[in-house]
Order: sequence, then structure tokens, then C-alpha cells
Amino acid sequence: MEPKLVSEWKLSLGTVIDSKVNELIYLGYDEADATTVWQCLMKKVWKKDKNLSLHQVVQDILHLKPHFFMSYMTQMAYQTDDLSGAIQDVFKHNDMN
Repeated sequence: MEPKLVSEWKLSLGTVIDSKVNELIYLGYDEADATTVWQCLMKKVWKKDKNLSLHQVVQDILHLKPHFFMSYMTQMAYQTDDLSGAIQDVFKHNDMN
């Protein structure tokens, strides 16, 4: 098969992604879901929407290590906490004025 943008393969990869999600859940990563796994791959493995063959994309999904996924989840949690804290600080500052 000809290489395509990774995002174009997404609809064909449901079974592969579900397999990775089930593996992560089995290993105790209960927060794993298809959307989060895909986002992790897009942001941390491929880093941009690049052209890859189907077998390369499948290999990347199946080789996603649990500790790599957990690291991604931790980073996202910190970013969410930082954003929430920043928003609260803005509201507190506005209430004082």
C-alpha cells in the first residue's frame, strides 16, 4: 500500500488501537482509551501528521510501551493542572479589582 498521512489511516486502525487499549488496561492503565492512545501516538511518536505505510503505523501502535503512554498521561495531567491553576489565578485577580 502507498504511504498516506497518519491521520488518513485512523479509520482503518480501530482494531489495532483497541488491541493496544486492552493491553494497557490489562496492565493497569485504566485511563487508557482509543482517543488518548491516538493522541499520544500523534504527539509523542509521530510528532506530526507524516506519510507512513500502513505496516509502519500498525507497528508504531503495537510497539507503544506502557511507560511511554504513562509519561504522556502524566504530562497531560500537569498541563491540565497548570491551566486550571492559571485560570483560577486570573479569576482571583479579577475579583480583587
